[in-house]
Amino acid sequence: MFMSDKTTHTVTITGYNSDGEGVARLENGRVVFVRGAARGDVLEVSLIKERSGVARAKIIRILTSSPYRIETDCVYFPVCGGCDYRHITYEEELYAKLQSVNDALKRIGGLKAQVDQIIHTGQINSYRNKAVLHSDGSTLGFYKARSHDVIPIGRCLLLKDDLNETIKDLSKSHMGYDSDITLRSGRNGTKPPLEFELDGLIFGVDGFFQVNTGAALLLFQKAREYASLSKSDSLVDLYCGVGALTLFIGRDAGYALGIEQNDEAIEAARKNALRNNLSHIDFINADAAKWVADINEPDCVVVDPPRKGLSQTAVRKILDISPKRLVYVSCNPATLARDIQMLNGYIVKDICAVDMFPRTANVECCCLMVRDCRKTINDLYSKVQFETGCR
Repeated sequence: MFMSDKTTHTVTITGYNSDGEGVARLENGRVVFVRGAARGDVLEVSLIKERSGVARAKIIRILTSSPYRIETDCVYFPVCGGCDYRHITYEEELYAKLQSVNDALKRIGGLKAQVDQIIHTGQINSYRNKAVLHSDGSTLGFYKARSHDVIPIGRCLLLKDDLNETIKDLSKSHMGYDSDITLRSGRNGTKPPLEFELDGLIFGVDGFFQVNTGAALLLFQKAREYASLSKSDSLVDLYCGVGALTLFIGRDAGYALGIEQNDEAIEAARKNALRNNLSHIDFINADAAKWVADINEPDCVVVDPPRKGLSQTAVRKILDISPKRLVYVSCNPATLARDIQMLNGYIVKDICAVDMFPRTANVECCCLMVRDCRKTINDLYSKVQFETGCR
């Protein structure tokens, strides 16, 4: 519902929400979100909309500028919806992302576990190996913030140079595209088939792959550390895609199995195993939540689900096969926190954040969960009591 109130308000920004908007309170104590705000700003704002009890406002005037506020380096910000944090320092952006992760863990998951640092490459521009261009029939570019209106983009600071060159060529020759155009760039440039290299492993990509190769290496290394596998161990990856994480971690195991319901991705995963001479790693085409387990109590299960997180059936599957360790890679702290709460019988041993998407509000997490020994002991005690008739 759009607001008709033209009254302005003076607010002080105290933090950020998970979408990268500044958070403040109106005179009556009500929470309001302000895009383009920085922690410490004192702003004159005007309410613009209210939906589901959430008020949003636009900046009319900056009364006192935050010490974290900087001049933007992009001519398209904040009109373009691709970036959220080009108006603040990178250090403040990392603070905002840690706040987002820890707020989700505490508020949604009810967890005491908190993340105290976020690992990153330090490269905040020219890191994206993928671009999705939109067209309205006459303009080729990106969406405006919070809309499907297309604006032309001459150069995106997030994209690798070869992608920007391709966009420039497409814009010159653009004649009535009426559908999205996806561009990718690998170690062999933009020519298919695309290849990516991570720590000596080569991956041919036919489907999803991390858009920031440098940060993906940091994430994969952390997941490998958490998995802590040896040649006597087994690994199951329930959302394996083209097998990148399965192969990266599974090379340490005696046996590894990747499961993915997309048949094209599974075919690519099998080719990647052959390409890297990892014959002890298998892949099957199946739904992760409905897969009939051939491995009970694997040493480690890895999950890297979509933003919506794990389904209840997937959670039950994990609990059924009862791994010793569970490594959960997440692109959504909110659903990660929810799923941690649902994984009854497991506790968080360690968790870290990874800045996969600099200058945006998105943040990746990697979490290590282990069996809760206290619950296991209690379950065994209850079982003995039941079988012996003792109470």
